[in-house]
Amino acid sequence: MRAELALLEARLNYRFSRPELLHRALTHSSAAHEAHVGPCSPDQDNEQMEFLGDSILGFLTSEALVQRHPEYREGELSRLKAHLVSATHLYGVARRLDLGSYLELGRSEEMSGGRAKKTLLVDALEALIAAIYLDGGAVPVRDFVAAHVLDAAPCDDLAMDSEVQSSITNFKSALQELAQSRKLPQPRYAIVRERGPEHSKTFTVEVRVGKEWTGQAEGATKKLAAQRAAHLVYQRMLQEPPIGEPATR
Repeated sequence: MRAELALLEARLNYRFSRPELLHRALTHSSAAHEAHVGPCSPDQDNEQMEFLGDSILGFLTSEALVQRHPEYREGELSRLKAHLVSATHLYGVARRLDLGSYLELGRSEEMSGGRAKKTLLVDALEALIAAIYLDGGAVPVRDFVAAHVLDAAPCDDLAMDSEVQSSITNFKSALQELAQSRKLPQPRYAIVRERGPEHSKTFTVEVRVGKEWTGQAEGATKKLAAQRAAHLVYQRMLQEPPIGEPATR
C-alpha cells in the first residue's frame, strides 16, 4: 500500500484488510478511463461505491438521530438529517480528512483543480463509507459515521441553517435556565476522559447540577460532548417535577 494511504488510514482510525477497496473508493472515473483502453468497467472507479455509501450514510444517520433524540418529532429529525447528509456538511468532513490529497484523478481533473472540488470530495467520502462497510461490516462504518459525520462540530459548517444549529447547540443554555428556575446551583462541567489518536479524539464530559443530577456523554469535541451531557440531564429533570410539585400524567 502506498504510504499516503497508510496515513489516511491513521486519520480514519481504521485499517483495511482489503486495501483495494480503499484504493477504489478514491479513484475518480477520469483516472479509471485514462488507465484503460476502451470502455471502463463500473468496478474500476468509485461511482458504484458512492451510490452504496449514500444509502448507508442515510440509514446510519436516521438510526443515530432516532436513538439520540427520542423526544423529537419527524420534522425535527428530518431537518437534522438534511443538514448532516448535505453536500455542505460532507464537504467539510472530507476537507478535515484531507481526502483531496489522496484522490486518484485523470489529467484533466487534476489540471482543473479536482482535488478541491466539492462534488468530487463528497463523492469520495460517500465511497469511503461504502469501502469501510464492505471491508469491515456495520460496526466500523457506524463508528466512522458517528465520529466524523454525526459528531462534527456544528460551528465548522458556515452555511448551516440557524434553526438546525440551535436545535443541536442550545442544551447548555436550556439546562442553565432550568436550574435557575428551580433554584438549583449552576451546572458544572468536567472532562472525565479523552481517548483515541490526536487527530481523532473522543471526549467524555460530565455535567452536575447540585448533588442530585449528573450525566456523562461523548463527542468528537469537548463542546459537543458537553452539549450532549447537558441534553441528558435536561431531559431527566423535565421528566421529574420540582420537589413539592405533583408529577404530570
